Amino acid sequence: MSPTNRRRPRLAVGCAFVALTATLASPVWADPAPSYAQLLSQLGQTPAALEAGANYDAAEARVRQARLRPNPVLGLDVENAFGSGPFSGMDNADTTLALSQDFELWGRRPARIAAARAEAGAVGLERDLAVIDAAGRLALVYAEAEAAQRRATLAEEALNLTVADARAALVLVEEGREPVLRGIQGEAEAASARATFDEAVAERDAAYARLTAVAMTPAAVTSIEASLLDEAPTSVGSVIEDAPTVRVAEAQRSAAERRIDVQRTQARPDINASVGIRRFEAEDATALTFGISMPLPLFDRNRGNIEAAQAEFRAADARLMSARQEAQADRAAAVARLAASVSRVNAADAGVTAAEEAYRLSRIGFESGRISQVELRVTRTALVNARSAAVDARLARVRAEIDLARLNGRAPFEGAQ
Repeated sequence: MSPTNRRRPRLAVGCAFVALTATLASPVWADPAPSYAQLLSQLGQTPAALEAGANYDAAEARVRQARLRPNPVLGLDVENAFGSGPFSGMDNADTTLALSQDFELWGRRPARIAAARAEAGAVGLERDLAVIDAAGRLALVYAEAEAAQRRATLAEEALNLTVADARAALVLVEEGREPVLRGIQGEAEAASARATFDEAVAERDAAYARLTAVAMTPAAVTSIEASLLDEAPTSVGSVIEDAPTVRVAEAQRSAAERRIDVQRTQARPDINASVGIRRFEAEDATALTFGISMPLPLFDRNRGNIEAAQAEFRAADARLMSARQEAQADRAAAVARLAASVSRVNAADAGVTAAEEAYRLSRIGFESGRISQVELRVTRTALVNARSAAVDARLARVRAEIDLARLNGRAPFEGAQ
């Protein structure tokens, strides 16, 4: 038997083995994952949303606490007791029962309440921003999992096409119309396609695991049926001041301004008044007592805290300016990226259609002997690349929609589902 004849069965066995392993590796899908819209409706149960909600509840509790007035102080004083001579024991003791109260003058209580309300407002906006960020992360992880699933499917299709081309080349080799080298090249390409498919399956499974963790699904995600990559972006207009980051910065600046008022009121003296009853045991008589007290601001006038609050206000004002500038630049960039990604998707779809037709014609020409295997390989590679580019274009469109949705203060694809 010649070396050529000995090589032909080996090529056939190799191609058959590749085809068999590809069939065995085809995934068997379990129940599909919930749609993005369903997962978005359950976003309030995610750790990020729960943490933000708890922080807001704490801020609201501090507002309620700020409204309360200081508790009165009840005091009992005993004088002239347990001494010597006539003051031994309690017979000649003077006992005073007094009740004192801090008046909280100089607007101290209103300033404290206003500061707490401003803090709660800032925390509430931070909660909303945290929910929007969580929705964006969910959309991105969902889209990446779907893209990984599509890439695995495309890799399997590319493997099947490569195996089919290798078989066609083997037929031509058997007929003597192609050298044995073409069969060896086909077998090598099939093995490479198999490795690419295995890598795509591993990436898909890793993306499923990330989606399971982020979405907190009760069962592991094993497939995605409700597509997010094919969803059209939501076109919602917004001005720069409506950006969540700008609103948060404005609220933080307002809270810092209120803290200055609080520190200024703390610099003014506390006025404390008291009223009580005094019992004179020796005279068997009682009398009322009145008193008022206030600290003398000789050493501590709270200037350090006032200056610190003013510095914090200047820092918050600078952050607001930066947030406005960044929001303006980011929104212009996000709008441009979204428009470009939409055009890229349309171009990629047209490229896939053209590549499929080119490969179909090349396959017909190859089987009839009018086109070489090299040309067939080129058109097959172009088809695989075009399909992969279409997936990448859709994923880029999702990312652009996520960025723009965050600047508009909404969840990605809100209203599109």
